[in-house]
Amino acid sequence: MGCYVYKDAESVNIIPIEANILVDEKNSETIKETDDKKVTEALKKLKKSDPGVDSKLRDYMCENYYDIRTFGAVMTTFVKASLNCGQVRGPVQLGFARSIDPVISQEVTITRVAITTEKDAENKSTEMGRKSIVPYALYRAEGFISANLARKTTGFTEEDLELLWDAIINMFENDHSAARGKMSVRELIVFKHSKELGDCPAYKLFDAVEVTRKENVEYPRRYQDYTVEIHNDKIPESVEVKRMI
Repeated sequence: MGCYVYKDAESVNIIPIEANILVDEKNSETIKETDDKKVTEALKKLKKSDPGVDSKLRDYMCENYYDIRTFGAVMTTFVKASLNCGQVRGPVQLGFARSIDPVISQEVTITRVAITTEKDAENKSTEMGRKSIVPYALYRAEGFISANLARKTTGFTEEDLELLWDAIINMFENDHSAARGKMSVRELIVFKHSKELGDCPAYKLFDAVEVTRKENVEYPRRYQDYTVEIHNDKIPESVEVKRMI
């Protein structure tokens, strides 16, 4: 069940949610290896004998599945014998990325010599197509990690955190394409608080990171056309700042 986040193929890093796979279908895979009726009956008995089985099931999912332990999940779509994993709030939440400057997409015309059907081949030797591109854009995304939720709810660990940093830094390195061949993560700035509930509001730390276009640049076309500055005077001394890249 699921695919793996690379970390010596440890089972605790299985990801149950995959693209183009139905959630209910994925959940059903967990019981396909055994007789469905027997499993249902056993679960019904377990529910009667142990009222806290739902919480134990939720803890099992958090312990064994990385993305649930990290980002949380809504696990109410699959209810077997009245069991319910419920909704898990993940300690890691990522906001939507926004471009620093306005973005205008362009279309590039492409051709191919492989014709789709014999009928089309009788009338033409090439086919036309289009790809949408953005000449250049620098996006900024902000995220949050709750140490409190990690401890109390999902069991998200420091090792999980290091794996997350590695995934963010290399997220585009194995996903290149003709339309976005040079897309990459340029900065990963991490703020580490000294207390579980934080030393200051997150917005103050985000405001301390300023991204500006250089004065002599009218149309930015590379990362070097911008300046990324961290105003350390706006950050409490108890907060550690790390530039991961």
